[in-house]
Amino acid sequence: MYKLISAKILELHSKQAPATGIGLFRIFYGLITLQEIIFLLYFNHLIFDPIPYIDIEFPMIPFFLCLWGVIAAFIVTGYRYQFAMTCNYIIWIIFVNFTPMQRDFDGGFDLFMIGTGFFLLFMPGDRAFSIDNLRHKLSTPFTHYSTYPKPTVSVLAYYLPVAICLGFLYFDSATHKMFAEHWLNGLGTWLPATQPYYVSAIDMSHLLNNKLLQNILGYTILIFQFTFIFFFNQRQLRIVYLLIGLMLHLGITLSFNIYPFGLGMLIFYTLLIPFKWWRCIGRLMTANEPSLTVFYDQLCPLCNRTALIINHFDIFSRIAFKNAQEHAIHYPALAFINNETLLTDLYALDRNNRIYSGVDTYSQIFIKMRYLFPLGVILSLPGIHQLALKKYRSIADTRNRVPCTSTCLTPQALPDTTFYHQFAEGIAAQKPKAFSRRLTKILIALLALQLNSSIHYGLIYRLNADSPKNPISQASNAVLMVSQTFLGITPHALYLHDHFAGYDHILAITYTDQNGSEHWLPFVNEQGRLLSPNWGRVHSMWANIAVTPNIDNKRLHKFIMKVTAFWGKNCGLNLDNVVFNIKLKKISAPSHWVRDQLHKNFTSPWSTIGTAKWTDQKISVDLPDNINQL
Repeated sequence: MYKLISAKILELHSKQAPATGIGLFRIFYGLITLQEIIFLLYFNHLIFDPIPYIDIEFPMIPFFLCLWGVIAAFIVTGYRYQFAMTCNYIIWIIFVNFTPMQRDFDGGFDLFMIGTGFFLLFMPGDRAFSIDNLRHKLSTPFTHYSTYPKPTVSVLAYYLPVAICLGFLYFDSATHKMFAEHWLNGLGTWLPATQPYYVSAIDMSHLLNNKLLQNILGYTILIFQFTFIFFFNQRQLRIVYLLIGLMLHLGITLSFNIYPFGLGMLIFYTLLIPFKWWRCIGRLMTANEPSLTVFYDQLCPLCNRTALIINHFDIFSRIAFKNAQEHAIHYPALAFINNETLLTDLYALDRNNRIYSGVDTYSQIFIKMRYLFPLGVILSLPGIHQLALKKYRSIADTRNRVPCTSTCLTPQALPDTTFYHQFAEGIAAQKPKAFSRRLTKILIALLALQLNSSIHYGLIYRLNADSPKNPISQASNAVLMVSQTFLGITPHALYLHDHFAGYDHILAITYTDQNGSEHWLPFVNEQGRLLSPNWGRVHSMWANIAVTPNIDNKRLHKFIMKVTAFWGKNCGLNLDNVVFNIKLKKISAPSHWVRDQLHKNFTSPWSTIGTAKWTDQKISVDLPDNINQL
C-alpha cells in the first residue's frame, strides 16, 4: 500500500493542469472568510460580550476583525499570498480557541475553515488571478505579457485537498449516519428540513412531500459519501461525483440556514471540474480577435507596466498592446501620424479603424473590457474628462524613457517563496522519490488522525467508554485536541438521531411594550423559523446549545440574556420598560415519513411559559424548573 500511494503521488505530480481552478478556489475561500468576518462584526456584541452592549469584555475585537478583513481581502486578490494565508490560519486558530466564538457559536464551520486554510498554505493559490502573479511580471516591465506561458500546476494540488478535506469528511459522516434511524430509513435530508429552526426562508415542502424523492436523495447521499474517496478521481465517474456534490451542497445552502458550511463545501468542487472544461471556458470567454489595439512607447517603463497591468485584468482578452516602434508601421490608419507624435501619447485603434489617444484611449479600454464599462463612460463625462486629461498630460509629458538591451528583456521573476514551490517543486525536482516518500508519510499520518477521530466518536463515545480511567480514551483525547485545533479534524455526526430524538419543543421570545402590545423579537418568528441574519453560528447557538432535547436551564438563561440584550438594543428598546415573554411550541421530529410535517410544525400553537425582565442592567428569568416535561 505504501509503495502504491508513493507511486501514485509521483504520477499525479508529473501531470500538469491549468491553474484556473486553484485560483478560483482561493478567491472563493477568501470571499467566504470575508463574509464571515462581516457577520462577526455585525454580531460582535452578541458573540463576544458577556452581556451584549452592557459588559464589553473585548473592546478591541472590531479592530482585530477589521485587520482580519484586510487579510481576507489579500487572499481574494492574491496579494502576498503566503503571508496572507499564514496570518489567516493563525487568526482562525486564535479566535476559535481564545474567544467564545467556538464554544457557543460554532457548529463545525470554524474547524472546517481551519482545515481548508491549512491546505491552502501549501497550495499554489497565487498562480492564477493574483496580484502576486502581476508583481512577478512587473519586476521585468520590458518583457511583453505574450512571452509568459499559461500558468499551470501539478494535478496533485487539485486531488490532495479534495481527497482529504472532502473524502475523509464524507466517509466519517457516512459512518456516523449508519447509527441514525432516519438515515437508514432514507430520510436523512427530509427530517432536518421539517424542523422550523433549521430551514431557510425557502419553502421546500413540495419536495418534502414526495416520499420516493426523499428516499432517493437519502440513499444517494449515503452511497455518494461512502464511495467518494475511492472513485472521485476516476475519469468516467468524476463528472457524476461533481454534479451530485454540487446539487447536494447547493441544496444545503438554499434549504437550510447553515449556508456558510454549505458554501464552504461547495467551493471544493472548483477543484473537481475536469481540466479540459477550464480550457474550453477560457476559449469561450476570450475574444478571437481584440476589439482595441493599443500602441505604446517600448522605451517607457511606465507604458510597459500599464500594458502589463491592463492585460492582467483583461479577462476577456479584448485589448491587445503593441509597441509603436515595431508595429505602428503595419497599420495604414496610423500612417499620417509621425513617430514623434505617436510616442507622445497612448494611441489606440478599434476594429473600425477609429483612432483614440490619451484619456480617450483609457476610456475605450475600460469600455471594451466590458465589466469596466461604467468606468469608461464616467471617464468620458464632461468635467471628469477634462480633469483626467489634465492629470494625464502632467504624467505623460514628464515620464522617463529608458534604452532597453537584451538584458532587461529577459524575464527575471521575483523569487517564489511559497511553501508549495519550496516543497512540491523544489524538493520534487531534485529528489522526486524522497518527495513522494515524505508526502506519503504525511498522508498516512493524516489518515491516522482522521481514523482516531472517527473511532473515538463513532465507537468509544457511543459505547460510553470515554472515561478518565480509560488510558486508550485519554490518549485518543490528547491526539484529538491537537488534530482538531491545528487541522480542523472533527467528527461530522451532524443532525443524527441523538440530536433529534426528543426534540419535540422549540422556544421563541416576544416582548410586551408599555402599551401592553406584544411584538415578536426579530429572532424566531411565529412559524418557529430563525430569521435572517440569525443564521450560521447564531443558529447553532440557539438551536444546538440553548434549545436541545434536554434543555439545561443555566445555559438557556445565559442565551436568553444575550439575545434579549442584543436585539433589545438593536430594536431601540429601553430594556427596563419591556417584558420579554418566553414562548414554547410543540413540534415533532419523527424518524418515519409524515406528509406535510414542516407545515404541521409551522402551525403548531405557542404558549407562554415564562418571562425575562431587565432592571438596572441585570436580568431575571422566570421559567419552569424542568422545561423538558412541559
